[in-house]
Amino acid sequence: MTVTRRQVLATSGALGAAGITFTGAVEELFGGSEPAARAAAAVGGTDGYGPLVPDPKGILDLPRGFRYTILSREGRPLRSGQGKVPGNHDGMTALPGRGRDELWLVRNHENRPTARNPVPAVKGITYDPAAKGGCTTIGLSGGKVRTERVAIAGTAVNCAGGPTPWGTWLTCEEDESKAGTNGYSKDHGFIFEVDPYRGRTDAKPFTAMGRFQHEAVAVDPHSGIVYETEDAFAHPFGLFYRFLPRRPKGGFGSLHAGGRLEALRVPGVPDLSVVRKAGTSFDKVEWVKVPDPLARQTPIRLQDFGKGGITHAQKLEGCYWGDDRVYFVSSYARSREGSGADHFGQVWSYEPRRNRLTLVIVFGPGTDVNKPGESPDNICLAPQGGLMVCEDGGGEQFVYGVTRRRRVYPMARNRQNIGTPQAPEYGEFAGATFSPDGRTMFVNVYAPGTTFAITGPWHRGTGR
Repeated sequence: MTVTRRQVLATSGALGAAGITFTGAVEELFGGSEPAARAAAAVGGTDGYGPLVPDPKGILDLPRGFRYTILSREGRPLRSGQGKVPGNHDGMTALPGRGRDELWLVRNHENRPTARNPVPAVKGITYDPAAKGGCTTIGLSGGKVRTERVAIAGTAVNCAGGPTPWGTWLTCEEDESKAGTNGYSKDHGFIFEVDPYRGRTDAKPFTAMGRFQHEAVAVDPHSGIVYETEDAFAHPFGLFYRFLPRRPKGGFGSLHAGGRLEALRVPGVPDLSVVRKAGTSFDKVEWVKVPDPLARQTPIRLQDFGKGGITHAQKLEGCYWGDDRVYFVSSYARSREGSGADHFGQVWSYEPRRNRLTLVIVFGPGTDVNKPGESPDNICLAPQGGLMVCEDGGGEQFVYGVTRRRRVYPMARNRQNIGTPQAPEYGEFAGATFSPDGRTMFVNVYAPGTTFAITGPWHRGTGR
């Protein structure tokens, strides 16, 4: 299959403001570990792992040599006996277990009040009985499912989140509804914590981390600072935040000690979409204290940040830590919806030690909605070097990769048609994550909610 859509990365147009430099940021993103990068470079030749092979079962197309296993599917019984597997599978992480071949998957369910398969309410770990979202955990041993249970319930629209250095999962609500709206009995828009090892759940929100439409988080393991993205649906769009905890050494529940929430300001740049040239860097970004993190009267993105305002971006989604910096994604920008410019997806990096923000890569342009490359969402670094991206756009849905040469290639295609033969629809991919040993990629399909384990010759790398 030839990839033609949005694999050409935007390289034209730049801002002429002071304090902007051009750097080779793409190599920083796709380097992977040094031994793995050398091994991948030795492969040479092709981009990716070859063309996708049609799945005779009509479920998941993969390159030759790769195989999938369905670990969990919406509507089937949970092994815990707590009810059915919830739907709307979204963000996910893979955390090592105690044994050599054991690990835990922690999976979000982006359920709204009308969800067909809600997260079952379980005594002691339910925040708001009226809310239908939450998390489930899957315990694996030797690659096989041993346990599957509810980890937290009664939260709203759990989209993404992020793992912590102390081995837990922070799950985020992409909903800022207040008590009394949408049938809810409590305020929403918070972050909660799940500990899969000990079966602990903190059904109390970390209120100091802000109440807004959270998407994802990433924790700096050196400082304990938590970076947060906001996927606001209406103009003015979301902000990029950092939370400076009072207990930076972490530990389960440590974020309840509070801290300071700040939002990113790039002087002279009110909207990140206007930055067009990959490699553009800003060396003097600012962090501004959020006036009211609980958004008691006014959503945070609409609050008064003083002289200079604040910097917004449309569809701030994936967020992760790697290579001593935090990466975050703007899935797209549309000027007709209020953004300053148009793009099909950006990946940004922020280096705390240098206080430097860099536009690493821009996807686009393109028009064929039946080819991969639109609207990057959940995102992760592959252990062999390179990038894995879950697509959330129109038409067919892919997991696609980006090589160190900035070539886009398909890694998986969802073949499960949830529409009709005349008007096919396909659920987006979400939650791509690798096992600690790098031998398995786990990924979700949003609808029908399905969790896959993908194994194969990952050691071949992703091309140069």
